[in-house]
Amino acid sequence: MHLAHSPCPNDTFVFHAWTHGLIPGATQPRVTLADVDVTNTAAMDGQFDVVKVSFAALPWLRDDYELLPCGGALGRGCGPLVLSREAASREKLDGAVVAVPGERTTAYLLFRLWAQGVSPKRIEIVPFDEIMPGIANGRYDAGLVIHEARFTYTSYGLSIMQDLGEWWESDTGLPIPLGAIIARKGLDTEAISDWIRASVDHAWRHPDDSAAFVAEHAQEMSPEVTKQHIDLYVNDFTADLGEAGYAAIDGLLGRAASAGLVPEHRRFRPTATGR
Repeated sequence: MHLAHSPCPNDTFVFHAWTHGLIPGATQPRVTLADVDVTNTAAMDGQFDVVKVSFAALPWLRDDYELLPCGGALGRGCGPLVLSREAASREKLDGAVVAVPGERTTAYLLFRLWAQGVSPKRIEIVPFDEIMPGIANGRYDAGLVIHEARFTYTSYGLSIMQDLGEWWESDTGLPIPLGAIIARKGLDTEAISDWIRASVDHAWRHPDDSAAFVAEHAQEMSPEVTKQHIDLYVNDFTADLGEAGYAAIDGLLGRAASAGLVPEHRRFRPTATGR
């Protein structure tokens, strides 16, 4: 079984116990660590059995994969940020060069929904760790950031144009669906979901077990930022999507389909593995 997820602290924290043989009876997976923009594309090529992808990529993947009810990233107060060098309104995006972390990321889908009616000069796909330096040095007029950038953007002297999570929550009342865990159809998704839930539970009960592994892949984050990252993105939705989680997913993809940004959306239903 081939598992792929990001090297971000929330994912290394969540999957450590499973991938390090700490879940009795679980199949030991082969693991690839890659940024979500890479996994979104690779999943479309069928390279992985179980993979973390953006919820925005699901409409292109659901014929071959099942959405698992656990292991993903949803929440409140954890949305992507639109940043610029100086405080500015959405209208400043007209004619601007904007850096985004991936074409089929949830962040970019939220951005497109929020920015309807404005016309950037150019959108550039940029590795997420290059976006804030690029805004600060004037290469980009604005940028869309994810992950730990929520905690570090001020160190680049940047300002928030829009917190897209705040916009989404105030507009819909729903949590923000960011990253999904999907499994290839035909696999025992009930067993895989059980292993992931056990891995999440182990991570919460024994955080020291994964500390060195998380730090190894934390891309030079400080311990404080690493902890903030995990505390924000690993939450009750990680253990189980629940009704609110499925409502958030359907809300995002339904609205995006109505706007012509993704293929026609078919509502997700909790599987037998959901609680």
